[in-house]
Amino acid sequence: MLSYSKGPDGPLLESTISEAFRETLERLPNHLALISRHQNVRLTFAELSAEVERTARGLAGLGLGARDRIGVWSTNCVEWVVLNLACARIGGVLVNVNPAYRAYELAFVLRKSGMKALFLWELDGRSDYKAILQEAVAEGNHAVEHVVYFGTESWDRMRANGAEIARVDIAVDDVTNIQYTSGTTGSPKGVLLTHSNLLNNAAVIAGGMKITERDRVTVPVPLYHCFGSVAGTLVMVVSGATMILPAATFDPLATMQAIHDERATTIYGVPTMFIAELDHPEFGRLDFSFLRTGVMAGAPCPIEVMKRVVSEMHCPEMTIMYGQTESSPVITMSSVEDSLERRVSTVGGACPNTEVKVVTPAGETAPVGEQGELCTRGYLVMKGYDQEKEATKRAVDDDGWLHTGDLATMRPDGYFRVTGRAKDLIIRGGENIYPREVEEFLYTHPKVADVQVIGLPDAKLGETVAAWIRVKEPCTEDEIREYCKGKIAHFKMPQFIRFVDVFPMTVTGKIQKFKMREVEIRERGLEAASQIQTA
Repeated sequence: MLSYSKGPDGPLLESTISEAFRETLERLPNHLALISRHQNVRLTFAELSAEVERTARGLAGLGLGARDRIGVWSTNCVEWVVLNLACARIGGVLVNVNPAYRAYELAFVLRKSGMKALFLWELDGRSDYKAILQEAVAEGNHAVEHVVYFGTESWDRMRANGAEIARVDIAVDDVTNIQYTSGTTGSPKGVLLTHSNLLNNAAVIAGGMKITERDRVTVPVPLYHCFGSVAGTLVMVVSGATMILPAATFDPLATMQAIHDERATTIYGVPTMFIAELDHPEFGRLDFSFLRTGVMAGAPCPIEVMKRVVSEMHCPEMTIMYGQTESSPVITMSSVEDSLERRVSTVGGACPNTEVKVVTPAGETAPVGEQGELCTRGYLVMKGYDQEKEATKRAVDDDGWLHTGDLATMRPDGYFRVTGRAKDLIIRGGENIYPREVEEFLYTHPKVADVQVIGLPDAKLGETVAAWIRVKEPCTEDEIREYCKGKIAHFKMPQFIRFVDVFPMTVTGKIQKFKMREVEIRERGLEAASQIQTA
């Protein structure tokens, strides 16, 4: 028996995001669509539609239209959801920008994406976005035609000076979203995702959890990421469920309070979020009895955490999902009927209309139980990496198979277990970090001669960042960390730093990162965390 599985066949949605939203609006105009608790905003589908239409006309008034790239650099808010749907309404391409980005990263995305407009807040408790943008524009020598700040006169003026929306033919396989991910080599790559990719994946997610308009979905995960934008916004669009934003960024108490106050039925998160909620001193005060289902994804799920979520958070139908941005994102999913053992020891089976296989290094389908690279094919595979033909060819082969770079095995029951990563990729609390990008930044430090970055196991975050550095002159860990502050995203900053004279290498001069990792695990006493990661 070979490691190949195909999910159930079914009809694919042949709608654009805007058409799907209009269908739900016509069916449920007075149903509550969106709750943003930190903004004290509650919108029915009719009210949300009016906001979307006004914003879409505002975009048209700026001269933006089909296939124009429109950036949103923001934490979770009503404006993010409205802009997402308005961009789809005019046939534009939304470019998701991580709000943790600093000038170095933002300059790259501005230049690479070619966005004509950028929407953002001026500042919040974490960042002065306006100042970072000014630094990025100066550093990258790239000006954005339109910069609009949420909550200011520029946002109000844009929406007041609307224009007729040009009638254009938008196909379901047109690109509607670009999300940046680390890909396989070098700098982040813009993943080109279509209406068909995203809507059908949202329908798969909703169907897997049996989500309907009777559900209330709590979304503490970021909207700039596939998890939030697809499982959040687009699940609302395809199912009519109410979407709840507890806070601008993850806050365990705000999330739990939202579940309690809004009688939420569904909760999303990465394992670290659930751990923070379960261990919060206010946990016992709040009512989770309305919860039924949810998604835990983004990092390996510790067995004890899943047991506590099922029992203490009253989530008997909690699911595990696996995927990546390049697959829109979900590839495999556990069933709400699966046993607890199946849910915590695997990443589920192939989703509907999705093929999954495990291949050997020679490219042959591996026998069941044998480790190889997990590949997937179907509607969910990205259109490609933006302006990266060679990288796209490396990721998606001639037969349409997306090579995930993840190592996996398939069980006889068709369920998959992810066993490691072929890619040199670090996943910290659900955030993808490509070591090469961090290395290239650290090389800019005047005292750094050479650097190698690796991922280390972490009991809460799944992985964390470590850097081995060879210096030109004496340097301290504090100097390195201070240099990183405000220049690269906080989650990319090395937690562990080791100064060395040499790196472990093969006789041909290839760096042996696995040996570096072994040293760190042994000398820092991370064996227990390593066992959790590979369980």
